[in-house]
Amino acid sequence: MDYLDEEQRRAITMKSSSIALQYKDYFVNLIDSPGHMDFCSEVSTAARLSDGALVLVDAVEGVHIQTHAVLRQAWIEKLTPCLVLNKIDRLISELRLSPMEAYNRLLRIIHEVNGIVSAYRSEKYLSDVDSMLSVAQSGDAGEENYELLEDDEEDTFQPQKGNVVFACALDGWGFGISDFAEMYVSKLGASSAALQRALWGPRYYIAKTKMIVGKKAIVNTSKARPMFVQLILEPIWSVYQATLEGDRGLLEKVIKSFNLSVPPRELQNKDPKAVLQSVMSRWLPLSDTMLSMVVKCIPDPATAQSLRLARLLPRRETFENGEMSDVLAEAELVRKSVEACDSSTLAPCVAFVSKMFAVPTKMLPRGEILNNPTDDGDSGECFLAFARIFSGVLFAGQRVFVLSALYDPVKVESNQKHVQTANLQSLYLMMGQGLKPVPYAKAGNIVAIRGLGQHILKSATLSSTLNSWPFSSMVFQVAPTLKVAIEPSDPADMGALMKGLRLLNRADPFVEVTVSARGEHVLAAAGEVHLERCVKDLKERFAKVALEVSPPLVSYKETIEGDITTNPLENLKLFFGGNSEYVEKTTQNGRCVVRVHVFKLPTPLTKLLDESSELLGDIIGGKSGQALKSLETSRGSIVEDENPIEALKKRMMDAIESEFSSSDTESEKLRTFWKDLFKRIWALGPRQVGPNILFTPDSGKSVEASVLIKGSPYVSDKLGFCNIDNNNNNGLNESSDETLLREEAESLESSVLSGFQVATSAGPLCDEPMWGLAFIVEAFVSPPPTDDNSSTTTATHHHHHPEQYGVFTGQVMTAVKEACRTAVLQRKPRLVEAMYFCELNTPTEYLGSMYAVLARRRARVLKEEMQEGSPLFTVHAYVPVAESFGFPDELRRWTSGAASALLVLSHWETLLEDPFFVPRTEEEIEEHGDGSSMLQNTSRKLIDAVRRRKGLPVEEKVVQHATKQRTLARKV
Repeated sequence: MDYLDEEQRRAITMKSSSIALQYKDYFVNLIDSPGHMDFCSEVSTAARLSDGALVLVDAVEGVHIQTHAVLRQAWIEKLTPCLVLNKIDRLISELRLSPMEAYNRLLRIIHEVNGIVSAYRSEKYLSDVDSMLSVAQSGDAGEENYELLEDDEEDTFQPQKGNVVFACALDGWGFGISDFAEMYVSKLGASSAALQRALWGPRYYIAKTKMIVGKKAIVNTSKARPMFVQLILEPIWSVYQATLEGDRGLLEKVIKSFNLSVPPRELQNKDPKAVLQSVMSRWLPLSDTMLSMVVKCIPDPATAQSLRLARLLPRRETFENGEMSDVLAEAELVRKSVEACDSSTLAPCVAFVSKMFAVPTKMLPRGEILNNPTDDGDSGECFLAFARIFSGVLFAGQRVFVLSALYDPVKVESNQKHVQTANLQSLYLMMGQGLKPVPYAKAGNIVAIRGLGQHILKSATLSSTLNSWPFSSMVFQVAPTLKVAIEPSDPADMGALMKGLRLLNRADPFVEVTVSARGEHVLAAAGEVHLERCVKDLKERFAKVALEVSPPLVSYKETIEGDITTNPLENLKLFFGGNSEYVEKTTQNGRCVVRVHVFKLPTPLTKLLDESSELLGDIIGGKSGQALKSLETSRGSIVEDENPIEALKKRMMDAIESEFSSSDTESEKLRTFWKDLFKRIWALGPRQVGPNILFTPDSGKSVEASVLIKGSPYVSDKLGFCNIDNNNNNGLNESSDETLLREEAESLESSVLSGFQVATSAGPLCDEPMWGLAFIVEAFVSPPPTDDNSSTTTATHHHHHPEQYGVFTGQVMTAVKEACRTAVLQRKPRLVEAMYFCELNTPTEYLGSMYAVLARRRARVLKEEMQEGSPLFTVHAYVPVAESFGFPDELRRWTSGAASALLVLSHWETLLEDPFFVPRTEEEIEEHGDGSSMLQNTSRKLIDAVRRRKGLPVEEKVVQHATKQRTLARKV
């Protein structure tokens, strides 16, 4: 299935590819998806189109980061998982484990995988309990609902249930418990069902009495072997031992014992590996084992779609309207057709496109090349849609509606930009690299569709009716974090590059193409391997020009040092009472005085605001219909009929409580205080949805002869923390001048907001966004200065004064921006960098080399443990993203290829070093000297590197050593 040159060169899968298989009376669509973390987006696109998942785990290396990611994706998409333990042969030939040791290893891996799934179940269980408790607190209706919550269920993966297969794909064999249960029915005289239950776990066979007993009935437990070891693993070990050691007698004995028909010519082969493959593939054929497990354990499309309906098409809140009743009735009919997987021609046709993929035009079936109107001119690429039909029948030449994720069938007039009409040119069954044209395809099938290249960018819903809700958005495990700037080597090729970037953006489901503020074309990928493949595709397939790729552009954030106090409540009261330090700025015309207070938000609240940015954008922007969609994307799961605003409010309060672990009384006071604070949220920033908060100032404050710009808790109102009172009675006893001044102050609220947004989007250290800061901006507006000598002079002065320093609104915005940036500089600013979670596997002899590489990369080791039954160590560490480029290559080079590393984006972490550190105390001076010869710390180096890249001024010595500089020429 891996047919790309790059895939074969690296020996890894890089894209999802599908194949249609016939097994007995069943038709199976199998999608092969990558295991590398850089291509986890391909797993997301494959999971959306599937009913079940075959999760592969290496029997030697065990559970990895990818295993967690794949199991979580299957859980989110409500797929039925089956477990495949691959590379069993390595336990025999490489690790040389005994059958009993191998059994214990396999038992531990299955237990670990079950533990991961159990954690996801517990997460859902706890959320269900929380929802029950909230209902119970509001009334008596919660008592009987506790019965609906299921207690802890049995393990997901159990070999005796048939959803675990032990395999060696390289030698072409695999088995499940049921295969051996059928083999031993006649020999042991027991039923197949009884043997299937007994062949896994602590069950022992007593040959003398011909009885199956438990562990308690065994006298000598140290020598006793479970039936799985005695009846399954030992025969397999015997075959391997006989073949690799050339013991023909033992091999023929095993062949005769299990009635295998192996041609003598193959047994006489001098290559023991070929003999082994011929014997094992006939004894335990892998294809039959895998497909029989798929048919038995994974539900058919009709059953699976009814289980997954809440995830695919969640119920939307709609207001009953007489005019829209027909629309909603048809939308409900479509939903029921998807639930039943209705494959009749009368049913509405609904399909979901999870990605677009490009194939060279010459790879299309022969008859299709001639009449192929290429969408992209002379690019030589044809874009096909990777789709699954969920309802009805799809025909070649059919006219369908392409619905984007924002489409709403109720709002017809505003949906023109979210729906398109397209004609399907051809349908194909995907056979790995090949494409087989078909005239039509029914519900439940996976097909490639030609003719949608100009209508779909990444993913979309296809429907034969406009009265249908679009499918929910897909969830990706990571975000594209590795960014580079790309430009053509020859400026004349800029047009070809822009066209190539458009094609690449459509062909890869995860890549992001943007234009930076400096005009650079920025390509964002998931990791180094993903980036290399994207650049290679650009050069050879899409743009076909020579390219210049910049060093990676690493994103940072800016924050301040948190206040480490024993009493956080008193500290907060001091801050919001206005008694804390503040920065004061005055506009150039002197009419507005701006005071800014800043403090650091609790880290859990900052992370929550950062993760929920899309949901906050929908809520604050008034897109209530999209809030539920954003909720499921941010949480990775969805609970039906849950109010996204209430869920976010609860998570915000939980984040506050998790930060402060104090006494019950203190905790309750903090909770009450933060509840009051959440009623004063004026705005979030940057871009209206960031992890920084602007609180409204205390309205009781005033400066003589001036008016405070009060602001309004707009975000608090949208989040349901408070209601904005529009009844403003402030002007009852005011003079006309005071009224005009107050109205002017109200008109300047947008300037304060703009200044806050600009400041949080570009901090003072290196113009990177701020992170986790709370601001209070007190802006006092005073009346314009007057001249008492003559009214004529005053009028003239009023007319010319604003023009002297520019527009007054701009002056206020600039003053707020500068005050915010200065306030951050005065409160011990710190740099925040992104961190990768790194999992490394290395033999014992290379541990020293591996730690040396980690030390050079500023990594922080979390734990190290030795894998049982193997010489490998597993090390977990955090590696800064800025230091991760070239890390896997350097690791392989220093460990002679023995160590491997897996990287996945974990979190943002504050660098504790002060970028402006200067020795002041006696101890510091004694250690660092007077500071003149002290090297820059890491934080300052990173800041200067970013400032150089952005063209900002950098404080550095031009001449490092003030001695006479030498030249290469020797003139005596």
